[in-house]
Amino acid sequence: VQLQASGGGLVQAGGSLTLTCIVSHDIVNQYTMGWYRQAPGKQRELVARVSTSGTTVYADSVKGRFTISRDNRKRTVYLQMNSLKIEDTGVYYCNRATAFWDWGKGTLVTVSS
Repeated sequence: VQLQASGGGLVQAGGSLTLTCIVSHDIVNQYTMGWYRQAPGKQRELVARVSTSGTTVYADSVKGRFTISRDNRKRTVYLQMNSLKIEDTGVYYCNRATAFWDWGKGTLVTVSS
């Protein structure tokens, strides 16, 4: 299974971005999927996850600002990010919630002041 994350970029604080993760295999529809991020010098952390039925869970740091969703027909997982903060800077990855597939390259989000 290959995970292709895209949509990152440079944005000013307070701005918005939408990340997209395309998964290469329909098997993704059987699993809870998550968006993760790794800030410079820090460990990778879970930002949000969405179950096969659409139930969502968010890290406290992004609640009310980020929205995760999925389109099973397109094998795609999205992360809408609003009111971005400098501390949201990092490389964002999508993956299963457990028993991870290969992480891929991720997509870099840089939030400037």
